[in-house]
Amino acid sequence: MTFDSEYSPWFQPPSWVIGPVWTFLYIAMGISVYLTWISREGLENSNLVFGLFITQLALNLLWPQVFNSAHYAASLIMLLGMIAFTVYYAVLVYDVSRVASMLVWPYIAWMSFASLINVAYLWESIW
Repeated sequence: MTFDSEYSPWFQPPSWVIGPVWTFLYIAMGISVYLTWISREGLENSNLVFGLFITQLALNLLWPQVFNSAHYAASLIMLLGMIAFTVYYAVLVYDVSRVASMLVWPYIAWMSFASLINVAYLWESIW
């Protein structure tokens, strides 16, 4: 998550925080999907579960380019999609691996926080 704008909301974390946070989040997501993979026989809709994970990951990888090109409305929609897909993933995997489910909640929290930052940029770009 980088923010290339003259405007920065007061609650935006300093750039040196971003790398360690994302390192932790990607490791946690990787462990989550691994735990889900090894428990996939217990999943009723494993294709849906992995599709949700891959879709949110694709949005995650595309989001910085959209945000940094000042398309704040589109990037907010992408963040909301990432949150929705990841929450759905977490709910579906909870019964087969509670740990896999819990490992993505920090990511959901970070995406929610990023959404607030995104809204601040959107607001500033409109007004």
